[in-house]
Amino acid sequence: MKIKIFIITLFSLTFFSAQKTNLAPSKPTLDEYFGNKIVDEYRNLENLDDPQTINWMKFQTDYTNSVLNLIPKKKYYLEKRLEFDKKLGYSVSDLKVTSNNKYFYLKRNAEEKTGKLYYKEGFQGKEELLYDPVKYKNNESNHEFIINYLNPSSDGGKIAISMSEKGKELAEVIIMDVKNKYIHPEIITHTEPVSTGGIKWLDDNSGFIYLYYPETDLKSQSFYKNSQTVLYKLGTDPQKITPVFSAKNNPALNIFEDQFPIILDFDKDDQYYIGMVVDYDYYKKTFIIRKKDLLDGKKEWKPFSDVSDKAKNLELYNDEVIFLSGYKSSFNKLCKTNINNPDFKNAIVLVPEKKDEIIKSYRITKDGIYYTTTKNGVEAKLYLYKEGKDYSIKLPYPSGNIDLECKGKNFSDIWITCSGWANDEQRFRYDLKSNTFNPENLTPIAEYPEFKDIIVEEIIVKARDGEEIPLSLIYNKNLVKNGKSPLLIEAYGSYGITDKPVFAKTYLLWANEGGIMAIAHVRGGGEKGEKWRLGGYKETKPNTWRDLIDCTEYLIKEKYSSTDKIAIWGGSAGGITVGRAMTERPDLFKAVIAEVGVMNPLRDETTPNAQPKEFGTVKDPKEFKGLLEMDSYYHIKKGINYPATFITGGINDQRVIVWEPVKFAAKLMANDASNNPILLKIDFEGGHGANVPIAQRYASIGDMFTFAFWQLGHPDYQPKENTKK
Repeated sequence: MKIKIFIITLFSLTFFSAQKTNLAPSKPTLDEYFGNKIVDEYRNLENLDDPQTINWMKFQTDYTNSVLNLIPKKKYYLEKRLEFDKKLGYSVSDLKVTSNNKYFYLKRNAEEKTGKLYYKEGFQGKEELLYDPVKYKNNESNHEFIINYLNPSSDGGKIAISMSEKGKELAEVIIMDVKNKYIHPEIITHTEPVSTGGIKWLDDNSGFIYLYYPETDLKSQSFYKNSQTVLYKLGTDPQKITPVFSAKNNPALNIFEDQFPIILDFDKDDQYYIGMVVDYDYYKKTFIIRKKDLLDGKKEWKPFSDVSDKAKNLELYNDEVIFLSGYKSSFNKLCKTNINNPDFKNAIVLVPEKKDEIIKSYRITKDGIYYTTTKNGVEAKLYLYKEGKDYSIKLPYPSGNIDLECKGKNFSDIWITCSGWANDEQRFRYDLKSNTFNPENLTPIAEYPEFKDIIVEEIIVKARDGEEIPLSLIYNKNLVKNGKSPLLIEAYGSYGITDKPVFAKTYLLWANEGGIMAIAHVRGGGEKGEKWRLGGYKETKPNTWRDLIDCTEYLIKEKYSSTDKIAIWGGSAGGITVGRAMTERPDLFKAVIAEVGVMNPLRDETTPNAQPKEFGTVKDPKEFKGLLEMDSYYHIKKGINYPATFITGGINDQRVIVWEPVKFAAKLMANDASNNPILLKIDFEGGHGANVPIAQRYASIGDMFTFAFWQLGHPDYQPKENTKK
């Protein structure tokens, strides 16, 4: 035992020594905000054109790979995920069903890197391959595209296919005639349909509406600015832009340069388009215009709902608009108001606020309005509102999350997809007349006997201020609570996003290796309504990471684990959560994983994708203090023993610019007093984690998985030097 401890110590010291001799160059800059002088030691690393910065990033990435390669089970996660894929045979995603029952979807066989586009007539129809992304620009070298979005026309005669390259979110859209598989020569560029409203086909399928970005250079300060919803007619030159909803086209609407003017989904029989000005406010301002007027080139958008109306998920239905209302409600009401004389604040309430349940989504069908609710973000229910009455529908099995899909308002067809932490998602067609759920899975349902002993426990943790924090736990039913189990806690807590239950094999594999997986539903998320979001927002943001700290202390107190066995994991805005939990309580955690994380929000407004409405602005003295408080980079102090840390970034990241994690890593390496490893890994082809071949994504998660088990002392994940004795 003494020999083993000596070797472990020697390995750590060797690692520490090597890292300390390769610190990043530092050129401090002094900033002053409202009398507060802030020293930024690594401002120079924000220059991504500096070869010295890039070389340091490459050195650290190579070094991280060399260290992780010493761990015997480094490939375990990747190999298991590929094994699961092989067992399943194939997977299906991005399913779209047209009103005339044509199915379009992406399908990936186990041995394939990415999905191909398939089509069939009806659920029982013969499957036909439409498009393989390998064909796109295959005559040009060094290109690797994936399909990241698809949308067929209403009659299924044409389909728009979005092609993304090397982790980039901005894409190129091609158009196919489905019958003969003809690819139109015109290519739509300057767009990102996945998260900015998608592509909306016109009623006659002669073209579509999409969001256009004038600037595509992610290093430019104009990137993501002055976006426009434009109208494209098939066969015309896509470079000749026809704006229909934008600040430039509609100056009277007072749309700001950092807002995204999009048009909401619409049905063929709708008489209007609804335009929404999207930013990081929870509720959005909307406008309305007759379809005919817009298509005739008129610009007379009329104000519809205001932010103060607290209306969202607007959908037209005859002469009314259906919507979810947060006005004088923390858990939402399902309401309606008249299109021609709207009054969102005094609307007719169809379904009142429910106790402890948030109305999350709804779909209008011929038979009524189906809607879903969740309790604490982890317990889902299904209802039908019909002819003034509210009916509860029993699900095929208890579910943590429900997704709804329908053909439209004139059809009875409704599909429900159910999932949970330990239940793979299943898709059902619901028959109202017989009150039955009939499975309609495009993907075979696989059995996972290795997970048969995994259980889920949903508990409530009292925070320091008395607030009740939902906490999901996933572990083996035979686990002994002796404080010795490796525990990985994931937390996010921003934008009102709910960390909803999905069949995450990452979590289940962690539990299968003897660990406990925890999901802390901290404030700032959407698990308990708008109040929950505002409880971890701007000046109240400290609640987000302190909820994580309080959940960790509870798990230690109840002997699920102990400080030397706990790792925390946060991605994107979750970087704030784990970074500040780590800098506020470095003694509480053994390891920290910050995945493409927001680590330096004080400098966010210098980036093209600044989000002052979510985190705050340095131009306001009160919000500046909030930003300073949530800035993990700023809170790193000299001489503190920090936990082992694994930090990732993507060179093509358009949401969290790569220098945020890079600066955090550099400062942490220079100031940490411990012998714990600090690893930085930059993906020089990837972005924010999406839009990459699946094996690449598996490998990235596998690195984090391996690092955490290594640091938490799992015997199978110790470097080779340790296992030889």
